Amino acid sequence: MADPEILDVPPLEAIEHFRAKGYHIGYHWLDTDAARHTASFTVAKVAQLDILEDIRAAVDAAVAEGKTYDWFQGELEPILRRKGWWGRERMIDPLTGESQIVQLGSPHRLRIIFDTNLRMAYAHGRWEKIERLAGRLSYLRYVAVQDRRTRPEHMAWHGTVLRWDDPFWHSHYPPNGWKCRCIVQQLGEDDLERYGHAVSDRPPDGWDRTRDWLDRRNGQIHRIPVGIDPGFAHNVGLVDPAAQAQRLLDQRT
Repeated sequence: MADPEILDVPPLEAIEHFRAKGYHIGYHWLDTDAARHTASFTVAKVAQLDILEDIRAAVDAAVAEGKTYDWFQGELEPILRRKGWWGRERMIDPLTGESQIVQLGSPHRLRIIFDTNLRMAYAHGRWEKIERLAGRLSYLRYVAVQDRRTRPEHMAWHGTVLRWDDPFWHSHYPPNGWKCRCIVQQLGEDDLERYGHAVSDRPPDGWDRTRDWLDRRNGQIHRIPVGIDPGFAHNVGLVDPAAQAQRLLDQRT
């Protein structure tokens, strides 16, 4: 099977989802929850809206036109250097008031921005299509890249075939971590027979195992699935920003 990478012709849903986002200024990636990520474009440590707009414009071109990372870096790096968002600088953490030396722009950071935003946009677009076609293509198959870079848990989930509305996909719909290359295939009954895929009796063994993870920004301990990075244990297509905003409002009143 070909490497299920994302740099092919993107679905219209991915483009529309990305372009519908607002903006959010945030200091640390932990300060932005899943719902706000779904509804807003944000880059940690970007405090100026014009710089956020520059980065977003490059991501938009990458999503809509299938631009490569080399193009993305070549387009953005001169702009960010000219505007002073590059290298290591001292900033004040608004949560703690502490002065810190932080990393602004760098090739590594641009790679993470490029990779994460594209994969999340594609995943959201795919889920819209999954819901639209679920009546006749009712099954999803987990597909992991079969190489040494793949996480052991993701490799174990490879080949799992479950209905699209199975609870497994609420927490394990990819991407499931930083630089995760996993995707899902949507299949109907005829596809299962044609390709020899069998519907799994249940999700993979141990899929519901969790581990404690400390959010060092607020001191809270969260239980997250083993094999999934913090911040990724959700289905980006099922996150409801409006409902999350209402919950936050209710907590404050």
